[in-house]
Amino acid sequence: MISWKEEKMIHVSIETVWDLFRDENIQMIMPKVEEHVLMELEEDQVGAKHRQTYREGKRLETYMVETIAYEDREEYKEKRIKFVLGKAFEISLGFILEKVSDSETKFIYEGHNKGVNFVGRAMLKLSRQKDQMTVVQEFMDRVESEAIERK
Repeated sequence: MISWKEEKMIHVSIETVWDLFRDENIQMIMPKVEEHVLMELEEDQVGAKHRQTYREGKRLETYMVETIAYEDREEYKEKRIKFVLGKAFEISLGFILEKVSDSETKFIYEGHNKGVNFVGRAMLKLSRQKDQMTVVQEFMDRVESEAIERK
């Protein structure tokens, strides 16, 4: 299993950053997501399910993403999702925003990627932690740059 918890200060209001995690804006911060369709409940409800299609090179993967936590307060925002990718990996992601000031937000990105079968576990053992952390950092940088553009 690969786990991470990283923090980044973003010099933009918490509401501006949070808006990037709304369904209509998700492709701005996750450009490999080609489709993100609400299937059950509302996007701001625990238990909401989305059908998501992700492109990796020429390959498309479609899977269901479930919201397992959702909190939207003035000073604190949190969204947690989970999904199984390629019948091999269980992925859990958490996006937490904390208001530091009217123009500063602490962004915490945490998650884990766990192999659910032999193939998934073997692939994770062969992957390099450094490569995984590069993907995490690139995502955090993308969130920051998109938020600054919207400021």
